[in-house]
Amino acid sequence: MANVAVIGAQWGDEGKGKVVDWLASRADVVVRFQGGHNAGHTLVVGNQTYKLSLLPSGLVRGKLGIIGNGVVVDPDALLAEIALVRSQGLTVTPETLRIADNAVLILPLHPAIDKAREAARGDHKIGTTGRGIGPAYEDKVARRAIRVADLAEPETLSAKLDELLLHYNALLQGLGVPTFSKDTLLDGLLKLAPQILPYAEPVWERLDELRRGGKRILFEGAQAVMLDVDHGTYPFVTSSNTVAATAASGSGVGPNAVGFVLGIAKAYTTRVGSGPFPTELHDDIGQLLGDRGNEYGVNTGRRRRCGWFDAAMVRQAIKVGGVQGIALTKLDILDGLTELKICTGYRINGTFSRHLPAAPGAQAAAVPEYETMAGWAESSRGARSWADLPAQAVKYVRRIEELVEAPVTLLSTSPERDDTIMVKDPFEG
Repeated sequence: MANVAVIGAQWGDEGKGKVVDWLASRADVVVRFQGGHNAGHTLVVGNQTYKLSLLPSGLVRGKLGIIGNGVVVDPDALLAEIALVRSQGLTVTPETLRIADNAVLILPLHPAIDKAREAARGDHKIGTTGRGIGPAYEDKVARRAIRVADLAEPETLSAKLDELLLHYNALLQGLGVPTFSKDTLLDGLLKLAPQILPYAEPVWERLDELRRGGKRILFEGAQAVMLDVDHGTYPFVTSSNTVAATAASGSGVGPNAVGFVLGIAKAYTTRVGSGPFPTELHDDIGQLLGDRGNEYGVNTGRRRRCGWFDAAMVRQAIKVGGVQGIALTKLDILDGLTELKICTGYRINGTFSRHLPAAPGAQAAAVPEYETMAGWAESSRGARSWADLPAQAVKYVRRIEELVEAPVTLLSTSPERDDTIMVKDPFEG
């Protein structure tokens, strides 16, 4: 049996939480491998709704959850999330959750500089959540980050805070924002240490043991390929690599351990925040998609921009993301629409292209070229087999497969856990 990596194939918010939850029933362990608490996964189980940001979705299934070294961890946010899901009846203990001891911590100064810099951009905002994710990743590559293991060494914390404050207080002062006290930060970290350290370990070693024992590992990504810091619509991207290759480096396993790569895509397109969005709709259809799909960010509460399915973009994400199969979600949101459009490419300054270019100006100039299909009047909501789907809905899915050059492996027809059509079990490889 293969391992499985789940990544987003658009701009995030594709429904990864439900898909990971559904796949977790077949897995032994679920690993988050990048991002921070800017990711939001919503899981609907019966009458209970779980909104997770840092915790691996498999915890809802009672599976071992691992937060890998590629994740940046806000300890206060993590502890608050643990308390929340415990209040909803989930068991989260050091026996069910492990955190990489080499994962980077987000400190209070990180969201402070994040928000201050975003405010200073004025009309050129990137659309960051302001939660300190980017600055924490900056510290990681600048080799000044405080990591989980450092919580066990007060002298190390003290020395690293000196370096951090030398850097950040100068920036904060220049932006007209209050600076931070070393004593306050150090005291806060020392109080958090006994709450975080029981979860910490070299998770690469545990994952190696699980692999050798034949256990199935589900790697859970955050955001999506088109928000990848290298391959996305830069600079309107997240601060980490979101492609499947990061599942290896972000958890401490070899690339051969990643297994089958499943890309999640909505049957239409959404985006939160700023940045290019060629198929965005500013009309009644865009409003309808947002209303029906309840398109609001889990963490930000911001309304998502909505548009037609962009097959050119998803094809690009599939190629650079290593996607082998698609999980298509929210097909039911299109029920009742008489006409549907699929973007097959872009006209950029008079030239046709099947991909979004790297240059921001060219991205902004991309005009979608559409293929039009008939919609369907019948309901697809709750379908659990191809026979339950309207014939035209099947044609729509098949055309998407052709255009993105990848098969639909799973098809989701409602937020409910079991309203899923499995074409192929990803764990079969």
